[in-house]
Amino acid sequence: MTAKILFEDETLLVIDKPAGVVVNRAETTKNQETVQDWIEDNFDFPLAHCQNLRNGLVHRLDKETSGLLLTAKTQKAFEDLQQQFKERKIKKKYLALAHGRVEPAQGMIQAAISRSPFDRKKFGVFLGGREAKTNYKVEKYYHLDTENYSFLELTPLTGRTHQIRVHLKFIGHPLVADEKYTGRKTLRKDLEWCPRLFLHAASLSFSHPVSHQEINLSSELPSDLRLAIIKLKSNE
Repeated sequence: MTAKILFEDETLLVIDKPAGVVVNRAETTKNQETVQDWIEDNFDFPLAHCQNLRNGLVHRLDKETSGLLLTAKTQKAFEDLQQQFKERKIKKKYLALAHGRVEPAQGMIQAAISRSPFDRKKFGVFLGGREAKTNYKVEKYYHLDTENYSFLELTPLTGRTHQIRVHLKFIGHPLVADEKYTGRKTLRKDLEWCPRLFLHAASLSFSHPVSHQEINLSSELPSDLRLAIIKLKSNE
């Protein structure tokens, strides 16, 4: 794995995670390099070898998602950032491409999420799930042949697993090339022009755990997703 370092000081490390890389080690990742492995192999800060605190990784991104990933180098910083996540003080924005015309062009999706009782690897909107809210704004509408697409900026206000993917499927606009939440036929068609899930963690804002200054970081849409969007035609 190669990851671009976007910010580093004695307390923090923020990387631009490539798509296709699992963040945390698990029983199912034994033969794959994870971000945890990469940190352990390449760094020597206090938490770099602390598996109990996930080698300093404060949050996660799905394997298929690219973008900003925040790591704490010390236990104090780790606890401070976890508290900021708990209090919803850390702001994350994602860029995504969804099927269809998402309307209205701005709004909030509010629907409780839990693990699917039918497939343990999936999540969905079910009764008794945990509260989940996602703000969205359409940046641009596109089309390809007879299909419409919406390029979105999304701000999750809660941090549920697969939240953006589940919420967009719930409103009838699943993400492009989402192998878990689009149908097989749609996925096959998507992969003809988009190589992977169109979801990118593009910005991160938080308070520095030591200086308490506001840190604002951003990551450009990766080249594979930029090339995919070039293949589309604007609806404007």
